[in-house]
Amino acid sequence: MLKLNLNIESIDKCHDLAKLIAKDTLALIHPNTTIGIERAVLRLLGVEGATKDELQIPLVNVLTDALHEKGYLQNGTSFYLLYLNHYFNSLPSEWIEKLHRKELTLPDINEKELSDYQKSAIEIGEQTIASIKAQSSKRELIIKTHGERPTPWLYVIVATGNIYDDIQQAEMAVRHGADIIAVIRSTAQSLLDYIPEEATTGGIAGTFANQQNFRLMRHKLDELGIELGRYIRLTNYASGLCMAEMAALGAKERLDMMLSDSMYGILFRDINMLRTFTDQHFARRLQAAAGIIINTGEDNYLTTSEQYEEMHTVLASQFINRQFAHLSGLSDSQIGLGHAFEMNPEIENGLLLSFADALLSRQCFPDCPLKYMPPTKYVDGNIFHAHVMNALFNLTSVGTNQHIHLIGILSEGVHTPFIQERFLAIQNALYIFRNAKDMYREFNITPNGLIQQRVTFVLNKTLSMLQEIAATGLPNYIEAGFFAGVKRTFTGGKGYEGVIKKSSVYFNPFENLLN
Repeated sequence: MLKLNLNIESIDKCHDLAKLIAKDTLALIHPNTTIGIERAVLRLLGVEGATKDELQIPLVNVLTDALHEKGYLQNGTSFYLLYLNHYFNSLPSEWIEKLHRKELTLPDINEKELSDYQKSAIEIGEQTIASIKAQSSKRELIIKTHGERPTPWLYVIVATGNIYDDIQQAEMAVRHGADIIAVIRSTAQSLLDYIPEEATTGGIAGTFANQQNFRLMRHKLDELGIELGRYIRLTNYASGLCMAEMAALGAKERLDMMLSDSMYGILFRDINMLRTFTDQHFARRLQAAAGIIINTGEDNYLTTSEQYEEMHTVLASQFINRQFAHLSGLSDSQIGLGHAFEMNPEIENGLLLSFADALLSRQCFPDCPLKYMPPTKYVDGNIFHAHVMNALFNLTSVGTNQHIHLIGILSEGVHTPFIQERFLAIQNALYIFRNAKDMYREFNITPNGLIQQRVTFVLNKTLSMLQEIAATGLPNYIEAGFFAGVKRTFTGGKGYEGVIKKSSVYFNPFENLLN
């Protein structure tokens, strides 16, 4: 079997340091909530819809903005929702609409009056969590009934901008062999502080992530799964300024995987550090309850840095992401740590070095369903060269026992791929997976050979990096620009104004229900 001779003591130290780093970081966020979390709470308590004018502002935004303006958001939204339902004696969709049109204003509310609504908020929250867990049970029942293919699961993206066209592309991909459909989010949606309510047809380089789009794609994939006799998984995003809301909607609509990284938004979207850490903790608690597998984004480090030189930053981030996930209640089986086949093709023995890196992640996190990403940085207009690169990526994936395999498409360096190019990519992967099925079990690693030397070097650098982060603190380390060469400040970036310090009477029914 392809098994590395790793220093177990070093791996254990990495896990311990990552746990310390994650705990220290979470201590900074516990005194806070965010406007995104409070909108998620409203959605979980049943608030849906948008204003009826041309602006179509989500009702959860209208209410949280109004509460924030009055200085009430520090107490949590659940109290106020139920209090105001009683006060205005109407449904939220009615009185929030009037609030938007300025036909009524929020009354002054005595905090002592709010405690009367705590029991009702908990009861509604319990119903919501029961519904989310029922969706998770439904997934398990379908898998038990119809089965699913063994790993590596073929993960195929659709990104037309139109959910109805996405559904057509998804169907073709599934019929040709896809196991997972990932609906790519519209460009820059991560920077929007609201989620559109209706099905969308006009996204740019992707389709908006929202509840109706989740629901439409989930329904189609379930239909296909029953017809083809295997469960088809659905992936979308829980990141950006609406991270917590997207996690709530994904849990309600039975998404199977969600992109959810603890640092991606900070480093690559300049979203405030405190906002991101606070949002991701609540989002991942929801995902834990929903049985969702998270996908982390370490592959993105290799788009700005060289894999040969910076693989230790990927591994360090994987250790940290895993500990953040554990502190949110996720088990290893739900933690799809990301990495990528991005070795410079001009490097001698690049394939062996890539094998080393992939195998190192596999053995450091044996129970995590790793998500392996294809080459993109060195893919250009030479589609034949790209197809060969993707073949080597496919071989590395099956040869190192990866679980979630995002197919590499020969034309990615030229344009957004068409269905035919996805078909060729799926054929390429299935051919290699079939022909190298037991490769992982049939070969041994040469002691002190190139692969063994590479993993020893990377693991040692990872340990040193985690020791530095533990000594300085993760926020300070990010501020210094040691991750992906990107510097971010603790109070800078987008969305900082949406971080709110909790009051002494703050209440969120899901904080205890998600334990």
